[in-house]
Amino acid sequence: MNKPRPRSKGARVLIIGGGGREHVIAWKLKQSRKVDRLICAPGNAGIAKIARCVDINPVKTRNLADLAVKNRIDLAVVGPEVALEAGIVDEFQKHRIKIFGPNKNAARLESSKVYAKEFMRKYHIPTAPFKKFSSSGAAIGFCKSVEYPVVIKVDGLAAGKGVFVVDSFDEASDTITKVMETKTFGDAGKNIIVESFLRGQEVSIMAFCDGKTIIPMLPSQDHKQAYEGDKGPNTGGMGAYCPTSFVTPEIMEQIEVYVLNPFLKGLEKEGLIFRGVIYAGLMLTSSGLKVLEFNCRFGDPETQVVLPLLRTDFFDILMATATGKLQSIGKLSWREQTSACVVMASKGYPGKYPTGLTIRGLDIKLGNGNYIFHAGTVKKGNNWVTAGGRVLNVVGLESDLKLSLDKAYRMVKNIKFDGAMYRKDIGFRSLQA
Repeated sequence: MNKPRPRSKGARVLIIGGGGREHVIAWKLKQSRKVDRLICAPGNAGIAKIARCVDINPVKTRNLADLAVKNRIDLAVVGPEVALEAGIVDEFQKHRIKIFGPNKNAARLESSKVYAKEFMRKYHIPTAPFKKFSSSGAAIGFCKSVEYPVVIKVDGLAAGKGVFVVDSFDEASDTITKVMETKTFGDAGKNIIVESFLRGQEVSIMAFCDGKTIIPMLPSQDHKQAYEGDKGPNTGGMGAYCPTSFVTPEIMEQIEVYVLNPFLKGLEKEGLIFRGVIYAGLMLTSSGLKVLEFNCRFGDPETQVVLPLLRTDFFDILMATATGKLQSIGKLSWREQTSACVVMASKGYPGKYPTGLTIRGLDIKLGNGNYIFHAGTVKKGNNWVTAGGRVLNVVGLESDLKLSLDKAYRMVKNIKFDGAMYRKDIGFRSLQA
């Protein structure tokens, strides 16, 4: 049995995950004077510059708990949803290790869209009308009588790619067959939801929540589709910006009254243990706000634009949330700037894509509002190479959206790898408003 390592003065934090979201979490924690050491599992080449990376898959909950015990971890922070679904919070709590994230039961609010929609209906959280199906025949039969377009959602986790907007019965039938019979998403597609299509402005609201207190962060807007003009297949996110000018103080108040407060009430009534981040994907429609989905962790790439604007000590917030003392944090403090993120992805993403491509141009001088957060990269010798679909998150901070985008795109143009793809219209909805 490995002996625990001797204690250091500051806090030791373990970050679970290895994408752009985890890089910005590590970067933000590194700024806290209360944090002495960062470990990330599995991490990536960018994270390795500021934290010790250990190659453990986020779903290997026992191995991660052993790592935390061995290194006397004071706080663990969960990045990806797959770790939450695997029960990492429950495993760490067995070892009395403080961990930021909801337990497996509460994480069903993300890992099962059926459960989440029924939770919303039960606690009167506004959402689109829907029906759930466990049979492809019943789902296809239902789609003969609906008004198009409609939205088909895979029940389980699908890395942001399990939502389909379909414009005809033939397209609906084909999508349902692929999901439920061909099993494109495996068991995640055993059940599906068919819901009404909503039109409006989409916005992401993340909030810290310890089950008793909920504190929202600044609103941001993601760009999920692969191509300009919100065309093409859904991805894990091709860019984001923060804050969103169209979310007024009055709308934020509505979000708290009609979404966040009922969510908190639902947690209490259902006896759910939730000490982490609740992410509400919202659509602001002509008939009011509607919740598209809940996620139970920091959004990606929303986190890459929200955290750079946060002034309040990030470690303090995470520890207070994990220990049920979030009320002690009070109001969050934010920079009066705008941040914008452009995701650079591999050719073919979100489908099949190559890896191992050399990345050039990463010697850009960072700081002063210029940031690069790695997602799918590894280091081979002196070279950075691609290792994922989303490769880099290029972030600019400035006084307004146009200037922050200009900063980000100037960096993007200097970074090269074969087949690099990115959207050239991040923030277009706000810029056109």
